[in-house]
Amino acid sequence: MSDSSASHRELDRVAAELAACLPALHRALDRRVAGDYPHPKPPEAQLALLRFVSRQEGATVREAAGALLMKPNNVSALVSQMTGQGLLERRPDRADKRVAHLHTTATARRRLAEVRRLETGFLREALQSLTDGEMDALGSVTGALTSLTRALRPTDH
Repeated sequence: MSDSSASHRELDRVAAELAACLPALHRALDRRVAGDYPHPKPPEAQLALLRFVSRQEGATVREAAGALLMKPNNVSALVSQMTGQGLLERRPDRADKRVAHLHTTATARRRLAEVRRLETGFLREALQSLTDGEMDALGSVTGALTSLTRALRPTDH
């Protein structure tokens, strides 16, 4: 057996484990948060948009769509829903009235902070159940997962 076929099998094994584990981790955390969140929990797409806009206040729909790997018309529909719910504001561009800049509302900032607090608390609690070796491994893998996420993003070519 060649090293190449062994390394391909190892890559396939790791890829399959990541593809199964990461969504399961996300669903488990999402369910825990939904159980303790005092409001109807926004769908994941809305949370992703709120997180993006909170980091990039004043971003446009097109910028949000690019960052979230979504179609601009889908983001526009989310923005319409969320402005109706009092979570986002659209502010017209001074130079081009066709362009709107997105801003989170005070309500959205409070609710997003609550979701983050719950997520952090549940993850902290779960992390405390891990061994020192598992914690070291997780500490090492977070940077690798960030790099892997960047590598999976489509190029703009």
